[in-house]
This record gives sequence, C-alpha cells and structure tokens, in this order.
Amino acid sequence: MLLLPATITMQESRDTVQLLSQALQSQQDGDVVVDASALTQFDTSALAVLLECQRLAGAWSKGFSVRQAPPKLTALAKLYGVDSLLFAA
Repeated sequence: MLLLPATITMQESRDTVQLLSQALQSQQDGDVVVDASALTQFDTSALAVLLECQRLAGAWSKGFSVRQAPPKLTALAKLYGVDSLLFAA
C-alpha cells in the first residue's frame, strides 16, 4: 500500500509523483492501493498526482484504487468528473 503525504499542492506534486512512481516500480506483485487518509491539505494537484499513479499502474498492468480518501477530495474529484476513475466501487 502506498501512503499519500499530508499535503499535496502544486508545490509538492512533482516530488510526490516521483516518490510514488519509484514506489510503484519497486512493487512487484498485486494491485496498487493508495491510502489517502493522511491527506489534509490539497488542491487539484492531488487529483493530477492520483491520475498519474493510475496511469503508471495501468502501464505496468496493475489495478489501481484509492482508499480512505477525505470527503473533500472525493467531492473535488466529482466536480472535475474523475471520481469514477479514481474511486471506483
């Protein structure tokens, strides 16, 4: 399971994608599960980070899911129409 940091804004997004990409590459088996429970401060960059992680997981033929997302993040994803991509049941 990959853990998101407490803050993902435009300032942290590049470093966060890089760290998550490295973690994805080192994960040998199974689907990619991202735990968003620590995320407290974010903007739309958090959605971009998650979508990039989903893209990378798909490129490596792995499933992708986000767990324990804050309600504001799911609302933001719904506003931008990407909730079904990131938070599929």
